[in-house]
Amino acid sequence: MAAPTAEEIRANSYVGFDTITSQIEHKLLKRGFQFNIIVAGQTGLGKSTLINTIFASHLIDSKGRLEPDEPVRQTTEIHPVSHVIVENGVRLRLNIVDTPGYGDQINNENCWDPIVKYIKDQHSAYLRKELTAQRERHIQDTRIHCCLFFINPTGHSLRPIDIIVMKKLSEVVNVVPVIAKADSLTLEEREAFKQRIREELVYNNIRLYPFDTEENDDEEIQLNETIRSMIPFAVVGSERTVIIDGKTVRGRKNRWGVVNVEDERHCEFVHLRNFLTRSHLQDLIETTAQIHYEAFRSKQLLALKEQTNARPSAAAQ
Repeated sequence: MAAPTAEEIRANSYVGFDTITSQIEHKLLKRGFQFNIIVAGQTGLGKSTLINTIFASHLIDSKGRLEPDEPVRQTTEIHPVSHVIVENGVRLRLNIVDTPGYGDQINNENCWDPIVKYIKDQHSAYLRKELTAQRERHIQDTRIHCCLFFINPTGHSLRPIDIIVMKKLSEVVNVVPVIAKADSLTLEEREAFKQRIREELVYNNIRLYPFDTEENDDEEIQLNETIRSMIPFAVVGSERTVIIDGKTVRGRKNRWGVVNVEDERHCEFVHLRNFLTRSHLQDLIETTAQIHYEAFRSKQLLALKEQTNARPSAAAQ
């Protein structure tokens, strides 16, 4: 039975329910926010540096080999780190999951399995807490909201392993590809590389975040279209400060000049940061819950129902 259409009317005098937005904001600010991000890519592409640059804090250390006698990792490892960042009274609990060892072997077959397994394990843990008889009032959310996938700046095309892994990951998490250390490419090489990657993503039916939904208005659809036209983001990360025209900025200095990571003419770091933190942070969290987790939840509950239905049949025999 369809719900009756509600007529919109205006109150004759001030009631006060318009303050519900400030009430919600007050409660959310007290509770704080949670954002979980995983980084995937070969060692040496600056994953840790970029994360530290995005959040303007030293959050994770590099997991690369710094000494010649340091052993090479034989498998993809999972390294979660948690921090609470405060900005203008807003508390953000940030979980960063590093994946050292990914793609570093001669034979990289199934090197993505630990990453996919970890993401699914977080969904499974959340589902178990959700289905308990006396569940927590606020379930701690460890589900991965975003995967930053780092692409080697070869200037040619995606490696076969990149295509396979992005396809696997895009089925379980919001994937945002970035071209690492983009200052190693000229602007012409960078644009040609980005175009080839976009063509390969389309050819291989790899559907990346952001997604359009029926709830999106024209402005949000246009913003998503702009983001998709930029993907993959060509970025440069740096925790060091340099002086340009008397101003201290984060950047990289070499014999040819200075790369200012926050200068849109030099790289697309600002666009990536604004996308992740200023325009799509909440949408990344909601998309994880409504699309990726919901697909996982439906699949698990259907499998559980089939097992339950199969037991009486087996008992009857």
